[in-house]
Amino acid sequence: MDQKGTFPVAKLAQLETPYYYYDTEVLHRTLQTVTSEAGKYDFHVHYALKANANARILNIINSYGLGADCVSGGEVRAALEAGFPASKVVFAGVGKADWEIKFGLEHDIFCFNVESIPELEVINELAEAQGKVARIALRINPNVQADTHHYITTGKEENKFGIALCDFDKVVDVAIKAKNIKLIGIHFHIGSQILELNNFAGLCSRVNELQDQLAKRNITLEHINVGGGLGIDYHYPTRNPIPDFADYFKTFKSMLKLRDGQTLHFEPGRSITGQCGNLITKVLYIKEGVKKNFAVVDAGFTELIRPALYQAYHKIENITSEAPVEKYDVVGPICESSDCFGKDVELNGSKRGDIIALRSAGAYGEIMASQYNLRKLPKAYFSDLI
Repeated sequence: MDQKGTFPVAKLAQLETPYYYYDTEVLHRTLQTVTSEAGKYDFHVHYALKANANARILNIINSYGLGADCVSGGEVRAALEAGFPASKVVFAGVGKADWEIKFGLEHDIFCFNVESIPELEVINELAEAQGKVARIALRINPNVQADTHHYITTGKEENKFGIALCDFDKVVDVAIKAKNIKLIGIHFHIGSQILELNNFAGLCSRVNELQDQLAKRNITLEHINVGGGLGIDYHYPTRNPIPDFADYFKTFKSMLKLRDGQTLHFEPGRSITGQCGNLITKVLYIKEGVKKNFAVVDAGFTELIRPALYQAYHKIENITSEAPVEKYDVVGPICESSDCFGKDVELNGSKRGDIIALRSAGAYGEIMASQYNLRKLPKAYFSDLI
């Protein structure tokens, strides 16, 4: 069984809940591992801002020399403001608005990951209007299995993302003929929270097939981008705070057949920030039900929506109690039945005022917070600044 996390309880108890607490030591250790393991093969890593765009988190990640993977104009702006060089910014997304494309062109970002012929044509027109040539990679839907929640599977034929394999040659033709487009690569992303590395082996096989297909046309691209997707251990965050980046990168090194001079790019998000973040909340009431007890806390799905949206699991700990373990449904104050963080959760005996930590909340936590019920957005605090 995973032991409890170590928290500066006295300091955390003085802060108004709910809020996000980030362990910067975990973040630094994760980034050191990422850069070390990717550096063995000269792989290029772009952090996916959609996981967490807290300004200080971005500044720390940028200090390790990573690039940025963005899916909106706002994320491109945030990356640039955090100091990520435009030459390391990639911009994906199935629905890029004109202003977002113009913004990327104006700042000469590294690459647009293009998901359809209509998008390609619009980028070509907007680049022509600026007198520029846009660098693009074609996001291909590889139609390979990703063992994860269906909401975060992105590489199957029925998903909205990417260009279908059957349209690959046609889209390549359009890209090559466009005067203000430079085709520099192909891009993939099969899904998120993937723990079975064989899923990535399947992706490698598909990339190799497409590379062979291009070779028959005497086309060799400069860059291959395999996206992100590596998962984290939500059940044992203390035991496994850092994902297995060594085997992850080794899988691609051993199975992907790169051409001479090609660079390989990755776009991890959750695997970098997931384990450094915790949602800290306080017990408002212990409510005795007919068949169960409820721990009513002051955080809700407005602060962490993953359990309501995906039925996602987060380890929940009472960090101020050592009383014997009891079972509770841990619920929030939002006027929706789905506002539940966990059912029959084993917690040390809890009472009003106890501090509860929802672990592994550094990705898709603070960034997805809302003001539903006119609630305040949560603040963020850092282990080295409190």
